[in-house]
Amino acid sequence: QNETKNSSSSSTATTTMLEKEIKKNPFVNTSFLPDKEREAQLKAQKQKLKNEWITQQTQIKKELLEITYSYWDGSGHRREVTCTKGSSIGQFLEIVRKDLAKEFREMQNVSSDALVYVKEDLIIPQDVTFYDLIVTKARGKSGPLFNFDVHDDVRVGAIDSRVEKDESHPGKVVERRWYDRNKHIFPASRWELFDPAKEYGRYTIHGDEVAKKKN
Repeated sequence: QNETKNSSSSSTATTTMLEKEIKKNPFVNTSFLPDKEREAQLKAQKQKLKNEWITQQTQIKKELLEITYSYWDGSGHRREVTCTKGSSIGQFLEIVRKDLAKEFREMQNVSSDALVYVKEDLIIPQDVTFYDLIVTKARGKSGPLFNFDVHDDVRVGAIDSRVEKDESHPGKVVERRWYDRNKHIFPASRWELFDPAKEYGRYTIHGDEVAKKKN
């Protein structure tokens, strides 16, 4: 019996020593070691931030946007419509078509697919949304694509030629067949399809210098 007790005591002592050996030293930095609990917390935090961002962007897309446009049939007919920032150009053109149909009979017999939206000398594809143009601060050949009001560049005093004009022009809505007939004539001859990957030149809003003097 004494041998059994001694064996049991020895086993307990050995187990206690092993437990002490494998415990983490609280004074040693182990943050670089794998930690499933910490990784799970970080993953949950990232997912939470992602969900918050998605919710925020969804709310932005629901915001209303007043758009000034000009129906162009050789001369301009300026109008205004309201849609959401998340609306695609195709959806916007359907709103425009219904608005114009009240006054222009030819708009009653065409679909929105037969219309083209031209902003700052660029033809904007129908699957692009206003949200896309706004968040990327897209620019055209002659001005920003993310401003949909109309304003002139009004400056007081000396004009710095290094600062690009801050102007926003009404986008043109034209029938595709009109464009096909007149694309070799100004202003249609200047228009080209919008490519988000293409640089159309640096755009700086009023007060932002293009180049700075070297010290």
